[in-house]
Amino acid sequence: MKAVLKTIAYLSLILLVSFSASAKDEAKGEKGDPVNTSEEINDYILHHVKDSHDFHLFDYFSDGEKHAVGFPLPVMLWGENGFSAFMSSAFHHDDEGTVVVEKGGSNFVKYHGKIYELNANATTVSFDEEKHPTNASAPFDLSITKSVFGIILIGLLMLLWFGGLARQYKKKAVPTGFGRILEPLVLYVRDEIAKPNIGPKYRKFTGYLMTVFFFIWILNLMGLTPFGFNVTGQLAVTAALALITLVVYLFSSNRHFWSHQLWMPGVPYILRPLLAVIELAGTLIIKPFSLMVRLFANITAGHIVVMSLIAIGMTMQDQMSVVGSTILSFLLSLFITLIEVLVAFLQAYIFTMLSALFIGMAVEEPEHH
Repeated sequence: MKAVLKTIAYLSLILLVSFSASAKDEAKGEKGDPVNTSEEINDYILHHVKDSHDFHLFDYFSDGEKHAVGFPLPVMLWGENGFSAFMSSAFHHDDEGTVVVEKGGSNFVKYHGKIYELNANATTVSFDEEKHPTNASAPFDLSITKSVFGIILIGLLMLLWFGGLARQYKKKAVPTGFGRILEPLVLYVRDEIAKPNIGPKYRKFTGYLMTVFFFIWILNLMGLTPFGFNVTGQLAVTAALALITLVVYLFSSNRHFWSHQLWMPGVPYILRPLLAVIELAGTLIIKPFSLMVRLFANITAGHIVVMSLIAIGMTMQDQMSVVGSTILSFLLSLFITLIEVLVAFLQAYIFTMLSALFIGMAVEEPEHH
């Protein structure tokens, strides 16, 4: 249902942009659609999958002007003159560095989604030939961006849902209401992921695995809504999740694990130092890197593919009618979006399962025959 709502919302936006472009073409005799060419569509898609300092829902065009609908988020920066805070609405939806915000004795501009602090006595930002600011530097950004807002929102929802489920377990053997929906999912993570991969010590890590699974899954599903969330498509988020898993299985590892890492038994002594380097590289670098990139790449690629198929409604207006191109983009994007619903669960399952597997390898006890 969420996938269908997302597709309908995006297609409604396409129709609005298409008809507004047609109206301007008739009035001016030229193409005036701000998102019309392949290059502009590519820039729009890449902008959509990136994080932002405001919560942008959609745009609409009136009298040839673009109007944004959304709400601002807090911008918190630590620059040369100390801490500065203001709302993102101070930039007036500018992303080209033309609006200067004066705060705390510093001047800030936003250029392509990144905030820069102008050098002393500078009132406008200057660029080199490669469009890099030459008289500005990036402050330490502590802002509540759209991804941070999504993390906080989902975190609060999880506390509400699973806190209520825990309270029901204290009072009764069988949960009621929404808890009856959550219970089989909780049992699935415990019995199908934690137990088989960790073994007898699974209870110690089940809470973490459940948190990771539901956190990633719900955020993946939120990314399929028309609100533009792409939290798990941000490399910083997936890197943080991978590092947490790394810390968990490193600090939980036992002597048996490190004896196999540093001095592999059962192989010739001359090969053991080489195997130790390979094993350490796999444990400290390759495993967390695979967790990070797999989740990031699959979620980001899914968003790009869906939006690219939706963009067919714009790019094929010259070859087909508006209705025909819209129907084509609807059918293709609906099919891919339904697959993305499966991918949302699959990526949460894979990340959690691999985390459980790495933890199980670290806490495994030696077998005595």
